[in-house]
Amino acid sequence: MPVITLAISPQSTKVKEQLIARLTAAAAEATGIPAAKFVVFIDETPRENIGVGGMPLDQLVAQQAADDKQ
Repeated sequence: MPVITLAISPQSTKVKEQLIARLTAAAAEATGIPAAKFVVFIDETPRENIGVGGMPLDQLVAQQAADDKQ
């Protein structure tokens, strides 16, 4: 069985359902393997445990939100 793994910050159940459906459909289309054969793992990592550009993601998001308000 082909496996799709996605590492992402925590998401709502609705978003995860959409990700599973769309990732599966895209992979099935690209490979010709039936969608029913795919397994999708969503590995949710809190934003404070993700670093982007040397800064924790939660701080980066807060900084960008503050910049957008200006």
